[in-house]
Amino acid sequence: MAATILAIESSCDDTSAAVIGDGRVLSNCVSTQEMHRIYGGVVPEVASRAHQVNIIPVVEMALKNAGVNKQDISAVAFTRGPGLLGSLLVGTSFAKAFALSYDIPLIEVNHMQAHVMAHFAEAPFPDFPFLCLTVSGGHTQIIRIDDYLKMEILGETLDDAAGEAFDKAGKMLGLGYPAGAQIDKLAQTGTARFPFPEPAVPGLNFSFSGLKTAILYFLRDQMAQNSNFIEENLADISASIQQTIVTILLKKLRKASRQTGIRTVALAGGVSANSGLREALEKYGGKEGWKTFVPRFEYCTDNAAMIGITGYYKFLRSEFCDQDAAPYARGFTS
Repeated sequence: MAATILAIESSCDDTSAAVIGDGRVLSNCVSTQEMHRIYGGVVPEVASRAHQVNIIPVVEMALKNAGVNKQDISAVAFTRGPGLLGSLLVGTSFAKAFALSYDIPLIEVNHMQAHVMAHFAEAPFPDFPFLCLTVSGGHTQIIRIDDYLKMEILGETLDDAAGEAFDKAGKMLGLGYPAGAQIDKLAQTGTARFPFPEPAVPGLNFSFSGLKTAILYFLRDQMAQNSNFIEENLADISASIQQTIVTILLKKLRKASRQTGIRTVALAGGVSANSGLREALEKYGGKEGWKTFVPRFEYCTDNAAMIGITGYYKFLRSEFCDQDAAPYARGFTS
């Protein structure tokens, strides 16, 4: 079925719009809010106000880059949640208004489901069933995918997400926000020689709050003996933190693969851009006989293309929503 989908993503601090034509990405535009760096984290009210300023120019650019007129759009897909409620309200309201103006269907998309569907933004595509480790600043999940829209959470974080652990650890080290990429860069020149505990969490769930506390106490004790400890060992500390987080993630993924017998494994979410995680996935994959998939960086971070791809497959199944659909801050619905 021929379909041209306009997609809107506004779950956090990136305003994004994309156009999907018959399952292909025709455009994918993102406006990033750099002002949050000075606060050391995303300020929800600032983010929502910036979305209001950015959303119309970003949508216009997406349509222009795709060579598509507004009248050509078959349906509007939007991120309903999870995310920052104020930010989601901006994207949801725009999508509703656009759909109402042109009398076209409205498609709600779950942000975490869309991260998984980013694997279908461009070839090669994973075969069903596959496992996806979805890792971002706000979420850490292992998901079994049996079909484009049939997904089951096998494990998830009980408290903090892996991306948050990277950022909070970076803040302890005096790094700017977001710290994950900086830890990754420093780790490439360091040696993982400082041991940090791995949490004993049953099943396939994760926990990173204890690790953050362990890092805090470790740095406190070392700084009491040597006030220059962080400065003198920054690369090695970064390598140690990164190796610990990556090991926790991939041990659980290996456990899920062995339990399910599924050997097609994928990464998704912003933290999937981490070089240490990518390299470790290939290493684990070689030992376990996995077929591995990682999206291009453009589709790892928050973007509307993944919303549009998900929306396209929901369009094919006529899975539309009403104008009374309200955004939600938490939860995964498949």
